[in-house]
Amino acid sequence: MKSKPFITRKLVIFTVIAIASAASGYALFWPRQLPLAERYVTADVEQGALVQTVSANGTLNPVILVSVGTQVSGVVQNIHADFNDNVEQGQVLLELDPSLIKAQLAQSEAAVAQAQATLDLARANMKRVRALFEKEYVSRQDLDTTTQALKSAEAQLAQAQAQAGRDRINLGYTIIRSPVSGVVVSREVDIGQTVAASFQTPTLFKIAQSLTGMQIDSSFAEADIGAIRVGQEASFTVDAFPGREFGGTVRQIRLNPTTQQNVVTYNVVIDVDNDESILLPGMTAYVSVVTARLQRVLRVPNGALRFRPAADAVIEKVSAVPELEATEEGLRGTAYTLGATGLRPVRLLLGASDNDATQVLAGALREGDRVVVDSAGGAEGSKRQPRVRIH
Repeated sequence: MKSKPFITRKLVIFTVIAIASAASGYALFWPRQLPLAERYVTADVEQGALVQTVSANGTLNPVILVSVGTQVSGVVQNIHADFNDNVEQGQVLLELDPSLIKAQLAQSEAAVAQAQATLDLARANMKRVRALFEKEYVSRQDLDTTTQALKSAEAQLAQAQAQAGRDRINLGYTIIRSPVSGVVVSREVDIGQTVAASFQTPTLFKIAQSLTGMQIDSSFAEADIGAIRVGQEASFTVDAFPGREFGGTVRQIRLNPTTQQNVVTYNVVIDVDNDESILLPGMTAYVSVVTARLQRVLRVPNGALRFRPAADAVIEKVSAVPELEATEEGLRGTAYTLGATGLRPVRLLLGASDNDATQVLAGALREGDRVVVDSAGGAEGSKRQPRVRIH
């Protein structure tokens, strides 16, 4: 009978331990009991400037790049220009061995001399036959035959002269001259190399007419191309000068698309000033084109548009709240503010966006309001959606 107090004390101790464990577990696994403001990270809705851009990679190229070739085949005999040389229009760049073409020209000139002799004889015959015909010593047929021989000799001479003229021009083509004034950016041949112009014109040099004005050939995705217009300002960086930003202007949106692995891109040509001559052809440019520049607009942080809380944390339910939704009016999104007992969704009509914030065109947000951008340590079990394009 005396064991009952011991059992009672044991039961009380067990109950106390169980309650303490339950309390600890509750405090550990139910952080919603913390003040609402401590369970979420918030940010202010502000008035300020906003610059919307679209970005792509591109390559710096000369505005005018002339490929210098040859119309005749031959062996490279002399080279008078090299990489980075400044050349003038008409300056000799290269000489091909002219021996073969000189021989052809000599043969053509000999054919001209022979045709000239044949023509002289035909003319003399014509003179004699006409005199005999007038005295009726020869027939009309003899006169016609002599006339035909004279015309044939004239044609043969013209053909031989044309051949000689072509060979003379080809001889001139063995001396390659610069078609423009500029800078040699590429030399494709060496002395002793044979160049063949039988099927296509081989490239010997590439000359940039000027490197003080260059262009960027960039590839913008079709999702961005609708916001780009000729005349918009652009900025870009290159790996050669980290931390330095260069400027440019959109000159052309080329209508010829490029499709690779079902991805469609368009070449946007951007004019660049290179007065310092530090930008070189072939450099990779990381381009941003300014599509909107706004002053004093209501800005909501982009993190607020991406944040998605657990369903039971929202005190005002809305049907199907997508992260972003395109409508006829524009792009719609949802942000969340702190209510008395939970989160209150605010539907917004959105405008331009940059990397940090998005313009609010309509919605129940005012300057100074605080919106939720994340949960504190993930306590709410928020469902962060993948980062998406807002602009």
